[in-house]
Amino acid sequence: MSAPVFAAAQCAIRAGDISANLKLHMDFMQHAREHGVGLLLFPELSLTGYEPTLAKALAQDIDSPLLSPLRHLAREASMTTVVGLPLRLPSHDKPLIAAFILHQDGSIGVYTKQHLHPGEEQFFSAGNGGDLMLIADLPIALSVCADFSHPEHSSHAAKQGAQLYAASVLIGETGYSRDSSLLQNCSKRQGMAVLMANHGGPTGGWAAAGQSAFWNEQGQCVASTDGVGNRLLIVSKQLHGWQGFETPVSVTS
Repeated sequence: MSAPVFAAAQCAIRAGDISANLKLHMDFMQHAREHGVGLLLFPELSLTGYEPTLAKALAQDIDSPLLSPLRHLAREASMTTVVGLPLRLPSHDKPLIAAFILHQDGSIGVYTKQHLHPGEEQFFSAGNGGDLMLIADLPIALSVCADFSHPEHSSHAAKQGAQLYAASVLIGETGYSRDSSLLQNCSKRQGMAVLMANHGGPTGGWAAAGQSAFWNEQGQCVASTDGVGNRLLIVSKQLHGWQGFETPVSVTS
């Protein structure tokens, strides 16, 4: 059996331009497919950008036809793909910050951000998380940005049996040192590997730091991207431990 391969899609998106961002996501998926990736993780709100004031207008239903090309490619490539999008639910007045899970079999799931940053409650409703995923026999827990800053979130994931904690984030330049330390400590404290996908360009007035990263179960940084830009961070679990590398992604116009 081949080693399981996971990847963080560090992308520089266009604010509110779902059509352009869909094309960008397709480019990343095709690149990841060439490397045999089984799980591809995009940053928080990757399809719209982190644009709270636009979120209500851009929010989609869970079965939105906009996702059809991504779902088709995920199934064709046998690659579970996690993309960020505001979720519209009849039970909530405000959209939820969601990670849409496009499974290898063509089905779709959703994880919703549980812990909002101060100020986000003006535009978003808090979510209730989601179930573990099983990719290549590895139990995986999702996290969206502020979720990882609450220790009980990763602790609950570990108690559920997660071996990989996959965090879709927006981390700015000024907060990177603190937030990356939190994720590193999470891996050491819970004994889980941590994969973090950050934005690769400015979004919502934030200068994203890029530097998407992967820490093993001992809190050692196995691989990270070099700064910002459209980059794919690829990691695989070998018999002797995790290995990783980054590769730039060429995007079509």
